[in-house]
Amino acid sequence: MHESALLLTLTFSLAAALTLGFVTQRLHLSPIVGYLLAGLIVGPYTPGFVADRTVANEFAEIGIILMMFGVGLHFHLKDLLTVWSVAIPGALAQSAVATLLGALAGHQLGWTWGASLVFGLALSVASTVMLTRVLVDNRALQTLTGRIAVGWLVVEDIFTVVVLVLLTPIFSASTEVSIPAIVAATVGKLALLVAFAFIVGGRVIPRLLTGVAATQSRELFTLAVLMLALGIAVGSSMVFGVSMALGAFLAGMVVGQSEFSFRAASEALPMRDAFSVLFFVSVGMLLDPGALMASPFLLLMSLGVVLVGKPLAAFAIVVLTGYGSRVALGVSVALSQIGEFSLILATVGQQLNILPDSAANTIIATAIVSLTLNPIQYKTINWMEANLAKWPGLWRSFNPKSQSAGNAQADLGDSEAFRAVVVGYGPIGQTVSRLLRDGGIGPVIIETNLDNVHRARREGQKVIYGDAAHADILEAAGIVSAVALILSASTTEHTGEIIRIAKKTNPALRIIARANYLREADAMRNAGAEAVFAGEGEVALAMTEHILGFLGATPEQMDRERQRVRHEVFPKTARLE
Repeated sequence: MHESALLLTLTFSLAAALTLGFVTQRLHLSPIVGYLLAGLIVGPYTPGFVADRTVANEFAEIGIILMMFGVGLHFHLKDLLTVWSVAIPGALAQSAVATLLGALAGHQLGWTWGASLVFGLALSVASTVMLTRVLVDNRALQTLTGRIAVGWLVVEDIFTVVVLVLLTPIFSASTEVSIPAIVAATVGKLALLVAFAFIVGGRVIPRLLTGVAATQSRELFTLAVLMLALGIAVGSSMVFGVSMALGAFLAGMVVGQSEFSFRAASEALPMRDAFSVLFFVSVGMLLDPGALMASPFLLLMSLGVVLVGKPLAAFAIVVLTGYGSRVALGVSVALSQIGEFSLILATVGQQLNILPDSAANTIIATAIVSLTLNPIQYKTINWMEANLAKWPGLWRSFNPKSQSAGNAQADLGDSEAFRAVVVGYGPIGQTVSRLLRDGGIGPVIIETNLDNVHRARREGQKVIYGDAAHADILEAAGIVSAVALILSASTTEHTGEIIRIAKKTNPALRIIARANYLREADAMRNAGAEAVFAGEGEVALAMTEHILGFLGATPEQMDRERQRVRHEVFPKTARLE
């Protein structure tokens, strides 16, 4: 019976998530909204099939671990340091404002201060998934607005991780133990765990992954990364007594500092997406529409904190730190939502019997509404800035004196220097890269062979270890701002997919591809490559030129025959002028 409950819960949950995720995606909304609604459908508050809550919670626990591992993978201290002057005080101040507003709202309803504070904290942290998605969709990730918003969210994430670590010992401890003693003991355990993770793990984990990567087996690499995420998470809980989420976060940070970070993120975490979906479904199962109807005032207050209080606080902080109104509007709107961390806080709060059911229910509903509205809100930034400019006195008060209305749009086009992305660092890739560097162009190399990766680094090349068939790897190489993609590696079954992903990400990109055989060239051109060079054709051309020279042909005859052979061998191939 248990096996049936597991299979039925998994099947119906994924089917509902797929259906509603597809619908919300087509409506240009976040798929997370669909996953939460799928949980409502398979939950106990709607008719029809009811998923097993215990099984769903176990899947959700794995989803939390893998999500936190992913957050650790993408956390880079250097990215935070570039915008620390606004991101650190801004994130802390905005979190304090949102937490205070949420706590006051909860206390007005008669909740304890502990429940009220956890409720306020859940309303203070934005969704990493949604923020990144909105910035990418609006080509703002690499702008000043994007860098500040991402740095801001990194600080929020770190703060929330610390809160998650402290919640369990504080609210599950005996009343005879003082809170300062609990905090001190927890911080001590945390320090030991961090030291162990970075000193021991920093030496062992890269060596382990190097050995596994040397096998050239994608399955073994995937298993190794999943084992590290789950193993360190469980070990952290058993040995150090901290949350599994924190252990997974630290494991992600250690792997993220190695040369395997991009490959781990792109190849080894497809299961993260599936289990993350199940986490959102399990949270959606908690949503009780009847309870929401019974307490609409609480939902309105929560939406007021997330959609009005947080953005106003963020806008004021960004303006006060010397940035213009456009940056302030972009950051404040991007952060006016809550998502996965808020739902994790709600789940943990319920497990520890801190939050009342109405609070967790309201957090879920607030997440659904704010995630639905956020992409729409972001598209109104130009309209808001244009209307603000109609009030010159007000506009000048929000913008530094050195900034004029004419350059207020500078944030829209933080363009990067010319970039070429070269896939493969074999003999052809090495030659192409050298010629590009000689021409003043610093290419970014994408390579799956560790020996070639190390060679490229020794030669001073910027290189990313990973498979270019994954969009994350191409984006990490800067494909969004690149003008050329050169596929110098031997063709594989993924070449067409690489071309399609690159063209979808950057339609203006010029793609030059290498084919081993002429029969492969048409598929590459159909996928979007502008120029395809086939090994068979180049050999035919070289042999023709040699034979004509041996037979004593004149330069005009050789050129005429060369053009004829090119036409026969490459009838459709586009050439670089």
